Amino acid sequence: MTVADSLLPASAAGGSPASIKFLKTPTSPDWIEQAIAHLDTILLDHSHCERKAAGVALNLMFRYPSSTKLVRTLTAIAQEELEHFELVNQWLERRGVALAPLPSPPYGAGLSKQIRPQEPHRMLDSLLVSALIEARSHERLGLLASHCPEPDLAAFYRGLMASEARHYGVYWTLATTYFERFEVDRRLAQLADVESQLLTRLHPQPRIHS
Repeated sequence: MTVADSLLPASAAGGSPASIKFLKTPTSPDWIEQAIAHLDTILLDHSHCERKAAGVALNLMFRYPSSTKLVRTLTAIAQEELEHFELVNQWLERRGVALAPLPSPPYGAGLSKQIRPQEPHRMLDSLLVSALIEARSHERLGLLASHCPEPDLAAFYRGLMASEARHYGVYWTLATTYFERFEVDRRLAQLADVESQLLTRLHPQPRIHS
């Protein structure tokens, strides 16, 4: 078993989606109710999330081209995120939902503000913010898989859960590759507090991260 595998939560093996490593608080039932009532919007936002996730991986590769393990690992992540982007877009086409821009919730920007501008802190924070976003994505796709009233769509979300769990484990593993474990754990705890605070109030517009 790899370090990343050991980070997989109980939900990845069929357990409770509430028990996600890294996350300080579980998603509220209000988000589940909102998401299920607006599945087309959630799918459209999911498309944007997969595209942005691929972009994050690519940006990190361009920013740290001499970090061999990071480049090799995130090449695979970017490719997989783009594959998921295409799969979500196929669902949108099947449901007659056109690709269109959506205003972003404050979640992503709020976490990005926590990234310190000077190196090596910037690298550490970027990896850990990505890990937290992927962890929350994993949790919420699991909730959609459990509560979606459409069996085919629920199965689709269930199929993506393991990938999201692996992704957040990969970002954490990269952080521990380039930084001391005590520093990673300390900063992750700080960022996880912020991540939970950003989700205290449900965003009025349905989003994957709202």
